[in-house]
Amino acid sequence: MRRYWLPFLSVLCFAAASPAHAYIAYISNEKGNTVSVIDTDKWAVTATIKVGQRPRGIEFTRDGKFVMVAVGDDDTIQVIDTKTQQIVDTLPSGPDPELFTQDAAGKTLYVANENDNTVTVIDIQKRTRIGSIQVGVEPEGMAISPDGKILINTSETTNMAHFIDTSKREVVASVLVDPRPRFAEFKHDGSELWVSSEIGGTVSIIDPVKHVVTGKVTFSIPGLRSEAIQAVGLGITKDDRTVFVALGPANRVAIVDGKTHEVKKYLLVGQRVWHMAFTPDEKYLLTTNGISNDVSVIDVAAQKVIKTIQVGELPWGVTISP
Repeated sequence: MRRYWLPFLSVLCFAAASPAHAYIAYISNEKGNTVSVIDTDKWAVTATIKVGQRPRGIEFTRDGKFVMVAVGDDDTIQVIDTKTQQIVDTLPSGPDPELFTQDAAGKTLYVANENDNTVTVIDIQKRTRIGSIQVGVEPEGMAISPDGKILINTSETTNMAHFIDTSKREVVASVLVDPRPRFAEFKHDGSELWVSSEIGGTVSIIDPVKHVVTGKVTFSIPGLRSEAIQAVGLGITKDDRTVFVALGPANRVAIVDGKTHEVKKYLLVGQRVWHMAFTPDEKYLLTTNGISNDVSVIDVAAQKVIKTIQVGELPWGVTISP
């Protein structure tokens, strides 16, 4: 018995000692014109990639082979090969690309072009522009419905969330929200659309079928003026039970009950928290903190900040390997 048990035991011990899969995070540094690469096993920056001017929106391709980053002042989207960590291509984004989203298949990219009030449609595989959609003034936030039929764009100056039919590529409804909407995200079951408003300091909850605001999340932090509380990035857990909201210069992330819409807790993070992304297993949430030039790591289950990682100058966007 012992002759067979010991090798089996050693295999178990080896498996237990093996490190967990490390996801890789890419951070766009808006002022530094770089992308920081973070190993989530080591919680450390392992590389810094020089990119174009004013990088903001950033996202992995669905297959995880490339990272796309919108370099607004260069009027393009650069494509980074994740193996070589080199820029290998560009996409024809239109003027001043900011945020973008892609369909579930990873074939079509939708880009908010802040300077010309349009959404550019790109065939990712062919690297070609295949259309454009006129929207409101200063488009920014981008989201796509779980069924892929509706694309959302938020216009910062028009103060609207535009509902775009992806097959017709035209706006079918527009919903007025609070001033300067920044980000939009659907619940995974498609029942609600959440839209953050930076100047309004609120999150509007929209019925995606009736195209009406059904509720609002407001925030109050003792010792802070209301104008310092500016809702920006959003992160909704896969079970739709919990929503994390970045509150900009309030240096807080709010934790909101996804069902009751009640604010449950505030977490102190770095200065001017902007955007965020979950690791695929949802154990951690990473936030970009623009003024303190760092990334906060939140333990999702424990609902606490466990780590701070220094990155480049004015970190803005974050994406994590699938």
